[in-house]
Amino acid sequence: MAVTEKDVLDALKTVKDPELNLNLVVLGLVYGVEVEGSHVHARISLTSPMCPVAEEIVHRAEEAVLRVEGVDTAKIQLTFDPPWTPER
Repeated sequence: MAVTEKDVLDALKTVKDPELNLNLVVLGLVYGVEVEGSHVHARISLTSPMCPVAEEIVHRAEEAVLRVEGVDTAKIQLTFDPPWTPER
C-alpha cells in the first residue's frame, strides 16, 4: 500500500501544540508534505519561533510519521518562512 499525503497529515494530527492543545494540521502549522515511495519530508512551523519545546514537537512529528504503515524514513524540517499567523 502506497503512503499518501493524507496518511501523513492524519499522523500529524496526533501531534498537539502543548499550549493551545490543538494539532499541527488544525493550527495550519504543516507547510508541506512530500512523499517519495517510503520516504516522507514534511515542513512544519510553530506558533512562535521562541517555542521552548520546538525540538520535542519536531521529534513527536517525526515519530508520528514513522508510525504510518509503509514509511521507512521521515524528515521533519522546521521553518518560519512564512511566519505563522492565526489566519492560517
